[in-house]
Amino acid sequence: QVLLVESGGGLVQPGGSLRLSCAASRSIFTISFMGWYRQAPEKQRELVAHITSGGITKYAESVKGRFTISRDSAKNTVYLQMNSLKPEDTAVYYCNAEGSYWGQGTQVTVSS
Repeated sequence: QVLLVESGGGLVQPGGSLRLSCAASRSIFTISFMGWYRQAPEKQRELVAHITSGGITKYAESVKGRFTISRDSAKNTVYLQMNSLKPEDTAVYYCNAEGSYWGQGTQVTVSS
């Protein structure tokens, strides 16, 4: 089992940046993969980015070149750096581990 706690959401203007953090309750090297998902109102939850224990990353087409997933093993934390944010990035962002464990979610709102 792993507990996940997200932080870093908020309100930002279009073109701005935010960094989300996801702290895990155990070493992230023992977790085969971790990812960020998002769910906008009346839409299905979708994968934004994920990173494997070996460091391989994958991104949704809609965020490629704007978002970066990374990790800090010393802090057991995975990050999502979001740049050039657009209104359509507005959603609740969730951290996930191994497809089974979810954080509580953090709201990201992109609006002028």
